[in-house]
Amino acid sequence: MLIKYLKQKYKAITAFFVFAVIFGFTFYLYGISVNTILYPLFLCIGIGAVILIIDYFVELKRYNELQKIKKTGAVLIDTLPKSASFCEETYKEIIELLEENNRIFIKQSDEKYDNMINYYTLWVHQIKSPIASMRLNIQNEDNENSKRLSYDLLRIENYVNMVLTFLRLDSKTTDFVFKNCDIDSLVKSSVKKFSAQFISKKLSFNYSDTKKQVLTDEKWLSFVVEQVISNAVKYTNKGGVTVALDENDILSISDTGIGILPSELPRIFENGFTGLNGRNDKKASGIGLYLCKRICDNLGHNIYIESKLDKGTTVYIDLSRKSGICD
Repeated sequence: MLIKYLKQKYKAITAFFVFAVIFGFTFYLYGISVNTILYPLFLCIGIGAVILIIDYFVELKRYNELQKIKKTGAVLIDTLPKSASFCEETYKEIIELLEENNRIFIKQSDEKYDNMINYYTLWVHQIKSPIASMRLNIQNEDNENSKRLSYDLLRIENYVNMVLTFLRLDSKTTDFVFKNCDIDSLVKSSVKKFSAQFISKKLSFNYSDTKKQVLTDEKWLSFVVEQVISNAVKYTNKGGVTVALDENDILSISDTGIGILPSELPRIFENGFTGLNGRNDKKASGIGLYLCKRICDNLGHNIYIESKLDKGTTVYIDLSRKSGICD
């Protein structure tokens, strides 16, 4: 800080010594004795040094206050040190203007975001009505066409829910409700949605009741479990899916599907990443697992994946919830 201060004041310090030399040389030319010249010269230097030291500590205090504001991110106008010059006062007015413009911009952005959320929420509720109506129209039919339509309707509903979930994740009013959740009911309800796909692909499903409850948000965790089971069914052509909860409250969802390349595992939760299997499946969106990771982070649940190519994939969700958005 001292070096910076001296660099900032070098013009004034240089001018002082230049003026001192000029006056000293002038007095010398008029034949004034050296002692007479040196006394006022050193006196001025001493007074100047005292003024410089005092000014340095004043500037140091202001510097420390500004550094504190920088680190804490406090509101600038309310915490800025008192202006020491008309230029600083002008800078302060500019900052105040920028801050006000920023507040207006944030308010407008929040309003636009809320309007978008409200629109898509209404759109989701409206689109679900014709989906439910179409499902009712085909539920009494038992043929390949009705099964295919039922599967397509389920995919449409999943994509609709993904759109709303994607938008709501960044909302300031995300409706997390933490309470004890019955895992057996959650898993069975999630699997039931894919019962037709299990039957059509002749896949087995293995799950043993745990009679356990965990602290979580049931609605958001259900979305995660459904997405994982959906992927398991999509990429498994023979064998089946196994869901289990161990003594450490780690929920595992395993399949005997095509698996994931080892090189792709580190990127599996990236937004839009589909990998080789996703590229082969032109219908893959690449946001399902990204949403699962974001939701689990908010809920305080760790999620990770193990997989072997052509042997299957296991998704682990740690439901012990050591930390999260509600903490």
